Amino acid sequence: MDDRLFTRPFAYTWVATFGSLLALGMLLPVLPVYARGPLDVGNLGVGIAVAAGSPTALLLQPIAGRLGDRRGRRPLVVVGCLVLALSIALYVPASSLVAIVALRLVGGVGEALLFVGTATVVNDIAPPARRGEAVSLYSLAVWGGLAAGPVLGELVLRDDSFDTVWLVAAGAAVVAALAALRLPETRPADQPVHVGRQPYVHPAALAPGLVLVLSMIGFAGMAAFAPLYARELGLSGAGPVFALNAVIVIAIRSVGRRIPDRFGPRRTATVAMALAATGFAVIAIADSPAGLYAGTAVLGCGQALVFPALMMVVVARAPAAQRSSAVGSFTAAADVGYAIGAISLGAVAGAAGYRAVFVVAALVVAAGLAPLARVRPAPGVATPAAVDAPP
Repeated sequence: MDDRLFTRPFAYTWVATFGSLLALGMLLPVLPVYARGPLDVGNLGVGIAVAAGSPTALLLQPIAGRLGDRRGRRPLVVVGCLVLALSIALYVPASSLVAIVALRLVGGVGEALLFVGTATVVNDIAPPARRGEAVSLYSLAVWGGLAAGPVLGELVLRDDSFDTVWLVAAGAAVVAALAALRLPETRPADQPVHVGRQPYVHPAALAPGLVLVLSMIGFAGMAAFAPLYARELGLSGAGPVFALNAVIVIAIRSVGRRIPDRFGPRRTATVAMALAATGFAVIAIADSPAGLYAGTAVLGCGQALVFPALMMVVVARAPAAQRSSAVGSFTAAADVGYAIGAISLGAVAGAAGYRAVFVVAALVVAAGLAPLARVRPAPGVATPAAVDAPP
């Protein structure tokens, strides 16, 4: 049995993922400046422009999953990258907030297609014993693109060359599409796909998706309020805090990429959620700069492991012919959790302060241990060892 992971299809998938996320990352620091400057809109308009792609990306991921099961994974990635490239390139003639919002909504369609397509391809081509390693390395393409994109976007924008930024970002998405064209089709041809009425959320993703929602609620609080909490503690900002988090996540997902395979996905996810909850608790209880850094270090260890482990649980519980549907439902859960967290923890911060945000985040993430303990393989799909293999 071939247990190679580093194959050409894996490399093409990684490049397609990195290129598309690089394009999205370039927009992060530039789009708010463009909305506030040339478009001359207020803070509300800036927020609308930035968030406009999220609704379509969220709502279409489960639908994209069904398309991947019925029509194939490769078309999702190719079409998703091309839609993203076209939507960004059309920023050049766009001259109003309405136009930008419309293009962001279209771009969200591309995001949904390519996210579901690439995540499913990675799970299709990975050897079962190395699936956690594959997902960890795949996630580095996401993190790498989102980390390098803002730097590249600001470098290109130095002379207020907004059109150049849009064209370079669109070009990165086109390169991603070219890599996707080299992908083989990985949808199982020998397994029937259920074409009748299906639930919007695939059953295999329900419990793991709920756990991911709870974990993302906490992470949204960290992203939104750590910068403000750091200043309240006397720091100049949270840049070094986020840098520490990123270094830990990247280190574990590269050097420790085989942890979910060796110790089992459910066991790994349980430890990851416990670490994340502990990290939030340390930040809240210590109420000091040292506590913020220490808690962030513990939180980063949990954050690095939870997504790959939960993805493995989903894949183990879904038939191969329905894998794309399950993956689409699962990846949408991340957007749901982030949106809920940003809104609900914002209310907590307004009512009780930033420290309370981390207290609530710790409790919410710890609550994810309950549904995780009840996760079992779907009958006839996976063995108990596939969901929680012994070390």
